[in-house]
Amino acid sequence: MSEPSTAAGVPDELHRRLGVSDAVVIGLGAMIGAGIFAALAPAAGAAGSGLLIGLALAAVVAYCNATSSARLAARYPASGGTYVYGRERLGDFWGYLAGWSFVVGKTASCAAMALTVGLYVWPGQAHAVAVAAVVALTAVNYAGVQKSALLTRVIVAVVLAVLAAVAVAALTSDAADAARLDVGSDATFVGVLQAAGLLFFAFAGYARIATLGEEVREPARTIPRAIPLALGITLVVYAAVAVAVLTVLGPEQLAQAAAPLSDAVRAAGVDWLAPVVRVGAAVAALGSLLALILGVSRTTLAMARDRHLPHAFAAVHPTFKVPHRAELLVGAVVAVLAGTADVRGAIGFSSFGVLAYYAVANASAWTLTKDEGRPHPLIPLVGLAGCLVLAFALPLPSVISGAAVLAVGAAAYGVRRTMAARTP
Repeated sequence: MSEPSTAAGVPDELHRRLGVSDAVVIGLGAMIGAGIFAALAPAAGAAGSGLLIGLALAAVVAYCNATSSARLAARYPASGGTYVYGRERLGDFWGYLAGWSFVVGKTASCAAMALTVGLYVWPGQAHAVAVAAVVALTAVNYAGVQKSALLTRVIVAVVLAVLAAVAVAALTSDAADAARLDVGSDATFVGVLQAAGLLFFAFAGYARIATLGEEVREPARTIPRAIPLALGITLVVYAAVAVAVLTVLGPEQLAQAAAPLSDAVRAAGVDWLAPVVRVGAAVAALGSLLALILGVSRTTLAMARDRHLPHAFAAVHPTFKVPHRAELLVGAVVAVLAGTADVRGAIGFSSFGVLAYYAVANASAWTLTKDEGRPHPLIPLVGLAGCLVLAFALPLPSVISGAAVLAVGAAAYGVRRTMAARTP
């Protein structure tokens, strides 16, 4: 195996400014986002009364992925996440494929989050609001990662307060009925797997901590602590909200809800809370978008350093110490998508790409030795198997589009290698 890659010796080196609490907050900002406001309804449509089983299954796979990612990030504390791990442990192609699936899938997710902001804030001008949100948050990221962490901390506090209010209002209302949590015959094995794949989308933000590995202080200590903490807090929040919503709506009504949490507070007889939930959803989507732009730009930086993308995007701003060209590129592409397309249907595709990304992470963690901090062997094995099963259990259009995009990426890699080999 090659030696661990770090930013040492790289001229454009990022500064290590983030501690454990900053890293946890960035992970929470990525996970506790618009997903919890939107993903429950389609997941309930797939799993029915087995929704909570799907949530538990998604959490198990996420835990394995998080553990594998944490061990790898401590070993390779450089920007890029699984792109770096796959390259170092499995070979250049697998690292590239992980980076490709992350950048392409998460760019679509960025646009989806931006449109979510627009749909909640001003439905009639959703595209214009989405573009404005992308421009504003790209500017925040450009000004430095510490400012991004500060804004994320505020967003997380607001969203957690809104979700707590929803859970308390629903669980303490007369409309709450614990019998609605019972698992019935409508819960099928395939349906539960589909629900887990859809809900996994909402858990995927812990990778943001790993992709910021070059900007974390004491990464060998900080990252393995921050990732499980962020994931554990998120799971508790998601479980509480899912239970609360199910007790007042039931799986059938939840599956038909356009805005599940708003419908839940109305069913609980707390109509005044519905506008607050709308604001919370918009703020949550902003938090997700902020963290997504942050993560995609860092992976773009890492791939540009290795010339899988144009090397010009490897530049780091001399004052702000951020990958400014990569951030501007990501912001521009997302703004165009958010302003011209309806990408809400890309959530399934994004889930496929994210699961492929973590499959490479688990395979990479399996190659670690005991001295290198390898987790228990079952963790990467369960994580790898879980990622593959959930990816191919997604709706067929998502599987086809996701596999096609990965194939395009693989073909581009092959063409690049062939041309490089022919160059004297």
